[in-house]
Order: sequence, then C-alpha cells, then structure tokens
Amino acid sequence: MSAIPVALQLYTVRDLTQRDFAGTVREVAKLGYAGVELAGTGGLAASDLKELLAETGLKVAGSHIGLDVLEGNLSGAIEFNLEIGNRWIVCPYLPEDRRKSEADWRAIADLFNKIGAECKQHGVQFCYHNHAFEFEKVDDQYALDLLYGNTDPDLVKAELDTYWVLYGGADPAGYLRRLSGRCPLVHLKDMEEGDRSFAEVGTGVLPLDAIVDAAKAGGTHWLIVEQDVCKRPTLESARISIENLKARGLA
Repeated sequence: MSAIPVALQLYTVRDLTQRDFAGTVREVAKLGYAGVELAGTGGLAASDLKELLAETGLKVAGSHIGLDVLEGNLSGAIEFNLEIGNRWIVCPYLPEDRRKSEADWRAIADLFNKIGAECKQHGVQFCYHNHAFEFEKVDDQYALDLLYGNTDPDLVKAELDTYWVLYGGADPAGYLRRLSGRCPLVHLKDMEEGDRSFAEVGTGVLPLDAIVDAAKAGGTHWLIVEQDVCKRPTLESARISIENLKARGLA
C-alpha cells in the first residue's frame, strides 16, 4: 500500500461543485479519497467548510489561490486556510503577461519568496503548481529551473503536476527526484497516447509506479488526482482514477 494519502483536486468536478459544492464533496468522500484540494470554496464560510470536512472525514490537501489574491489579500487567505486546517497554499497559474522574459521570472521568484515568508510565519507552506509553459527555455534553462533556482527551498515548494511535466517534454519521475524534499504535493494525471489528451489515472502513458516511488522517496505528503477535462461524467472519471490507484496498491 502507498504510504501517501490520495486527494481529489475539486477542479476535476467543477461542473458539479458550481451547482452543489457540499453535496459534491460528500460524493467525493464516498469514492474513497482521503482528502480534497480546493479550487474555490463554493461560497462557504470557513466555519461551514470546516464542518463539512469534519462530517465527511476528508482532509484538505491544499488550496489553489490565484495570484491576484496572493498579492492583494494574502493575510485573509492565510487566516481562512488556517481555520479549515489546511497547511498548503498553492499558486495554480501565472498569467502570460507575468512570464514573458527572464526578468519576469526573476521578479516572480522574488515575489514568491515574499509570499512564502509570510505564509511560513503563520505555519503555512507556499507551493507553486506548474503547467507546460515552464518547460520553455529561458537563459538556456527551463523556466521552472530558473524559478526554483532563485527561490528559497524552505519558502517555496513545488506542487509538481506530472502530466504537464511530460507534456513539456521532461520525465516526471526524474523531476520529482531532482526536487526531492521540495514536493509536498504531487498532481497525478494521465495522458492518452497519441493526442495527449487528459485521461483517468491508470489508463494512459504516465509512469505511475515510478512517479509514486519518487514521491515516496522525496517525502511527498499528498498525491492529488486531477483531470482538467473529462470525456465522461466528471465524478465517474474521479471514481475510475481512485479505483485504478487502489487496484495497483497506490491508494
């Protein structure tokens, strides 16, 4: 059995959470996930969300918070997440106009160090979630390497998205080993052969066993299933992913 618990990134089932956030979270719990990663809170107050989590037995495996909030109301985000028992605040994306040059990436690194320091003061860990654009070359190196090379490893951790690493042309298990000790959160996605579209975990070409082995060796706290686009009902896709992980002894 995997020593790492598995959560679902609720962005996977956003079509359902938009209509019934609490009911969808209850359904996710029934599928056998140990936790959820937030991409919004359905308008719930922290006290109500905390109550829902206690009811379902789900833990919070991180919260995706946009750069606008991180820059404009970080203290409020920290306060909310502390109240619901979340230890990880994650920047999920960088707008294109913030990453056009090496100077932009260095400015983001400086900003992330400041955000990470404020989070750390309050007992929260700041992380960054990658896509594929970080694997474009900047100053003869991947932008992701430039970012992590210019941020404090204690203040800025990685939520490595293994699908996007592979999509960007790199080896996800190899990247996990390179960032060993710096990836408390790992996104498990899968990729269909050929068109490289999103797939349920365990049905595509990602080397899951190697990824999980590297995550274990590197001290990862949560494996997080996410599927950006589903070809079947989203909750069904979430069910297939967790059942495939259980069948392989990874959940």
